[in-house]
Amino acid sequence: MTAAVHPQAAIDPSARLGADCEVGPFAVIGADVELGAHCWIGAHAVIEGPCRIGAHNRIHPFASIGSAPQDLGYRGERTELVVGEHNTFREFVTINRGTVKGGGVTRIGDHNLFMAYCHVAHDCQIGNHVVMANAATLAGHVRVEDYAILGGLSAVHQFARVGAHAILGGGTMAPLDVPPYMMAAGNHASLHGINVRGLARRGIPRETILQIKRAYRVLFRSGQRLEEAMEELERRGLDAPEIAHLLAFLRATQRGITRP
Repeated sequence: MTAAVHPQAAIDPSARLGADCEVGPFAVIGADVELGAHCWIGAHAVIEGPCRIGAHNRIHPFASIGSAPQDLGYRGERTELVVGEHNTFREFVTINRGTVKGGGVTRIGDHNLFMAYCHVAHDCQIGNHVVMANAATLAGHVRVEDYAILGGLSAVHQFARVGAHAILGGGTMAPLDVPPYMMAAGNHASLHGINVRGLARRGIPRETILQIKRAYRVLFRSGQRLEEAMEELERRGLDAPEIAHLLAFLRATQRGITRP
């Protein structure tokens, strides 16, 4: 089936809409926008290109997707937004394209939920199954790994990272990297243990969760320098893939690590 476009929507002739897309009244889809099949675009939503959006995405009223980066160095260069499949962008969400100096692409994976008023700035890289609650905000160049949850009104500093399965409490200000599997809250953020409930809900085995708890104690409660604690973890031979991912995340930090 062809797309169902409301007669009061404004669609640029160069835009490409997949099969069974639905576009509501007063929605605006600009030049060089590509929508996959089965997307739903609500009334008054605006999508600007260059922008590639996969199948089964829902963009609610008044969202602004693919607008130019809010960067003083941006001079109108061709950059883009790339979005995967099965994402939901609620009312007044804003997602900016990338910048040349940041790689040129803002990228969003699959099965993510962006609640009302969330903002994703230029050059951010977001994985899969991420939840950003109302008014959560990412500055430029932020990376968010799979299954992370950002509470309402939380904010992440530019170039910082949020690890897989981490959770930020409401109102959290995160200037540093938040390690995978951890809970963080406060201004400025500090760690408050392991996201045990979230890990269990996602089917992480009990033995793996116990290994992550042991790693947390060694890394953040032993009194050792972080480098020494990581070496001790390697000597202990904890073999869960999650431990290897945690150590790799810590070693890759450029802004520093959030701690208890």
